[in-house]
Amino acid sequence: MNIKQAKEYIKDSVKLYLKKDEEGEYRIPVVRQRPVFLLGAPGIGKTAIMEQIAQELGIALVSYSMTHHTRQSALGLPFIAHREYEGRSYDVSEYTMSEIIASIYDVMRESGIREGILFLDEINCVSETLAPSMLQFLQYKVFGRHKVPEGWVIVTAGNPPEYNKSVREFDIVTLDRMKILEVEADYAVWKEYARDKNLHTAVLNYLDLKKEDFYQVETTVRGKNYITARGWEDLSTVISLYEEEGMPIEESLVEQYIRNPRVVREFGAYYDLYRKYKKDYRIEDILSGHVPAQTAEKARKADFDERLSLMGMLLDYVQHDIRENMERYDYITNLLVHMKALKGSAESGGKEAVRALLEKQIQGRQKGMEALQKAGSLSDREKRKYRRVIRFLSDCEKALRLADTEQTDGQAAMQLLKERYDAETVSYKKETEQTGHKLHYLFAFVEETFGSGNEMLVLLTECTVNQDSAKFISLYGSEDYIKHNEEMMVSERGDVLMREIEKLEMLENEKPEI
Repeated sequence: MNIKQAKEYIKDSVKLYLKKDEEGEYRIPVVRQRPVFLLGAPGIGKTAIMEQIAQELGIALVSYSMTHHTRQSALGLPFIAHREYEGRSYDVSEYTMSEIIASIYDVMRESGIREGILFLDEINCVSETLAPSMLQFLQYKVFGRHKVPEGWVIVTAGNPPEYNKSVREFDIVTLDRMKILEVEADYAVWKEYARDKNLHTAVLNYLDLKKEDFYQVETTVRGKNYITARGWEDLSTVISLYEEEGMPIEESLVEQYIRNPRVVREFGAYYDLYRKYKKDYRIEDILSGHVPAQTAEKARKADFDERLSLMGMLLDYVQHDIRENMERYDYITNLLVHMKALKGSAESGGKEAVRALLEKQIQGRQKGMEALQKAGSLSDREKRKYRRVIRFLSDCEKALRLADTEQTDGQAAMQLLKERYDAETVSYKKETEQTGHKLHYLFAFVEETFGSGNEMLVLLTECTVNQDSAKFISLYGSEDYIKHNEEMMVSERGDVLMREIEKLEMLENEKPEI
């Protein structure tokens, strides 16, 4: 299966394991909650999906790599405890709490979240001294003499032996206590993640053209050549930073992340072409509706690779603006909840009552963000939203504090806050209109330059599968999208009918004469 399918399977398993009956007991007893074992090549996103699952379910996440753990650090250190049995004193061996179990309790205390996922990576690389204890842990969720707290689901991951010399193959007894998911690299699935993470367009365009270069591991006479999803993501990040600083992107940089000489050369050559396309086509002009005739003609005559690269750059620009717009939509929607609460406070009290509620809202937001951060279940997007809301509320509180002291009326205070909120919404509406215009000009350019060919299909597909684009069109509409989508659907239906007619004609021709 691919990593997206594995994510949904693990997410469903976690939800079922955390399901309770009317008495508050977990429906599946802990001893029957088989840990998931995610088996796949390195760098395909196993850790990333665990973060996504925790964020989407609103539970905590504690991650550990098992490669550095010894028996002592995982199970605890021995010490002598003094006990009394039937009137006699004894010295008894005890163990301190495992570092791993202690980390779970720390997260619960600091975040206030009582349920979560304990993710143990490279589980099949445990040390020889720790290996015998893994069977007990996998079945009974116990490290040493200390149990994993109730409400914590165990998910493990590891690499197949061909990728890691430290791998210890589990025996049947151990494997029979786990749910095993074998995962393979899949570019189409990773691309969804890459778009959401705003990876560099040059990387995605190159991989669109050469999907076979997404993930490779091979042994040559000179050693191992390898390309991983992690490598492409890290390269994307460093390219963006190099561009910001005006530093050249050379093959020596690429080969630090992509360990395959052929792909290093080919990506380096493509990146040079990408920069040339970006300069030649002047993306900003196209998306403002000012397309020089020579630009359209150049695009029309371009080969497939160049047209695909151009579509990637255009989509990147527009979807970046759409993503920013949808983040701001979530922020504005969130602010509205706070404004309604403040309005109620203004009606029942004066300026100080409104200020007091503002301070309470700020503290609540800050604590909520910190709790999710400590639990490891706060996405970058949610973090940005929290910070924006906190910043707005803080600015409002400061404005009230500095307002004319004679204006102590709650309604006057609320009016001041409403003006600030209205300014945010006016700015958002203006931004939404500008983004809508860019989307329109994108459709217009593709229609006038390429007609209803593959380029239009690429555009429609990206607008449909990209969550932010789909949400933007759902909220604010797009006549261009609706028009061309209907045309494509009619065309597809026509193709289906033609194929059916052709089948009937073939059958008619094959019918024996009577």
